[in-house]
Amino acid sequence: MTVMESTSAKTDACASAPRAHPRPEGQDRYTISEVAAVTGLTAHTLRWYERIGLMPHVDRSHTGQRRFTNRDLDWLAFVGKLRLTGMPVADMVRYAELLREGEHTFEERQELLEATRRDVRTRIAELQDTLAVLDHKIDFYASARRAPERPCA
Repeated sequence: MTVMESTSAKTDACASAPRAHPRPEGQDRYTISEVAAVTGLTAHTLRWYERIGLMPHVDRSHTGQRRFTNRDLDWLAFVGKLRLTGMPVADMVRYAELLREGEHTFEERQELLEATRRDVRTRIAELQDTLAVLDHKIDFYASARRAPERPCA
C-alpha cells in the first residue's frame, strides 16, 4: 500500500461512496491499459498524472509494469469529478499533496474544495441564465412558426 493510499483511507475516504469494482479488494491489480479502458483516460494521461504528483505512486510488477488498485480507480474517479468542476490541475496537485501530508491539512483541503464549490455554483448560475436565453429564443421561433402567415402589403 502506498503512502497516499494509506493516508487517503484514513483521512479522506478518497472521494466518493464505495463503488462496485471490477475485481475484489486484494485481487485488484490492473494494467495501465485496463485502467485506461475503465476510466476513459489515456495511458499517456495516467503516466502524466503520476509524473506531476496527481496520482500516488503506483506499484510496479517485477517487470516494471504499473499495477493499479481499486483505490487508484476511486482516486481517478474523484480527480475526474474535480476536472469537471474546472479546478485547475495545479489545485488538484495541491490537494493531492495536502492529502499525502495528513490530517493536519484538513482545513486547507476543505477551503480548497469550498472555493471550487463556489466556482461551480457561479458557473451553474451562468449556465442557468444562458439556458433561459436559449429557452426564450426557442419559444420565439416556435411561436413564429405557429403564427398564421401575414398577407403581403
